[in-house]
Amino acid sequence: MTDKNYLNWPFLDPQHRALEHALDAWASRNISQPHDKDVDAACRHLVRQLGDAGWLKHAVGGIAYGGNSDAIDTRAVCLIRETLARHSGLADFAFAMQGLGSGAITLFGSEANKRQFLPRVASGDAIAAFALSEPEAGSDVAAMQCAARPDGDHYVLNGEKTWISNGGIADLYVVFARTGEALGARGISAFIVEADTPGFEIAERIDVIAPHPLARIKFVNCRVPVAHRLGEPGQGFKVAMATLDIFRTSVAAAALGFARRALDEALQRTTSRKMFGHTLADFQLTQAKLAQMATGIDAAALLTYRAAWLRDQGERVTKEAAMAKLTATETAQQVIDAAVQMFGGLGVVSEQPVERLYREIRSLRIYEGASEVQQLIIARELLREVTSPSV
Repeated sequence: MTDKNYLNWPFLDPQHRALEHALDAWASRNISQPHDKDVDAACRHLVRQLGDAGWLKHAVGGIAYGGNSDAIDTRAVCLIRETLARHSGLADFAFAMQGLGSGAITLFGSEANKRQFLPRVASGDAIAAFALSEPEAGSDVAAMQCAARPDGDHYVLNGEKTWISNGGIADLYVVFARTGEALGARGISAFIVEADTPGFEIAERIDVIAPHPLARIKFVNCRVPVAHRLGEPGQGFKVAMATLDIFRTSVAAAALGFARRALDEALQRTTSRKMFGHTLADFQLTQAKLAQMATGIDAAALLTYRAAWLRDQGERVTKEAAMAKLTATETAQQVIDAAVQMFGGLGVVSEQPVERLYREIRSLRIYEGASEVQQLIIARELLREVTSPSV
């Protein structure tokens, strides 16, 4: 049974506790592992389930657009991701991508954009995706080559994106392309591209160790209305970073969910596994490892919900979100690895819970900024505070 004492921490309000309890009960009844081998179908089904049950309302901002509140509640998003991740990595993915894929529309979309797209995302009628990375531009966004040139009341997009989650099943993509207003990151703009737009194509489907819909996508003279640009020309980097500031913290929360599930599995295993006339839990080496696992999880959770709370107070959380993601994902990897070791040979049997967690955690240390990038962000923010203390 997962330790839920963290719900009583002062970072969370009564409505957050009620949300977690309700979602945990719903997920216990409705989410099961393993999913169908058809990952696309399973993901579509999960989006529909989450939409029908009302959970996706928390992934978008604006009551008028189908959201649960006027602004995205970062703590609610984190609690939902942590809870879903304990039950199913793919369920967490389905929820998270609805938020990440539409977050830029919530933050920077016009009134028409919001009314056209957000209600469909919140209900599960439309699947969203976030298209930033390219074959030669991952952590280095300034190296982006995908380009958009103005042509009357449209932009014409040409280029590629890769590692696009929900690629192949999404109905709409938030796409970042170079528009040339300035050099580097200041010459990028953001656009909403619908999947049925002529000139848009799925170039390649990508298989990964924890299966989910993923693709390389391509634009060939793809015409996108100027009205589908998010923010002003050249604001694309700002759009991307503002969106990631919300959802980067939620990656940490998902890692917590994986880690808590691994600790639960390890506690069950070590208290029931007989060895040399004792249980595995009777040995001090096991106890020391369990203590490290539990302590690491609590430390990561404190950083995660601090970042989420600060953002909900309107604070800038670039450093805090990076600290949370770095600590939670690295800690979860260590916790899950320890759980696999405690299971012995059974820990690497396909579709055992800890084996599945071992595959699911690995990508969280890479996407939305690899651990090494988070270290650079934290250091950059620390140095900025020293050199420009009034900023």
